[in-house]
Amino acid sequence: MGRKGKEGILQSMDSRADFLSDESHRIRFVYIPKHTSWLNQIECWFSILVRRLLKRITVRSTEELSQKILNFIDYFNQHFAKPFVWKFKGFKDHK
Repeated sequence: MGRKGKEGILQSMDSRADFLSDESHRIRFVYIPKHTSWLNQIECWFSILVRRLLKRITVRSTEELSQKILNFIDYFNQHFAKPFVWKFKGFKDHK
């Protein structure tokens, strides 16, 4: 981003306007319905990781944490991994 009045995007109002008018810098908000966490399978994986590993360990460094997570992933993949089954069949019609 730079420093205000010195360099980069923040150097001047013109540099800011140029940056913001570039289509590749647009922010796109995507709204999804509430109660659709079943769509996000990574939530299932993080839930497994937290319940089976992270709630039960003590670590002294980020390197140790990283190694324990990698070891858990290897163990999980060898012994428990299987495709997630989607059970949601849609909402019942309200008539």
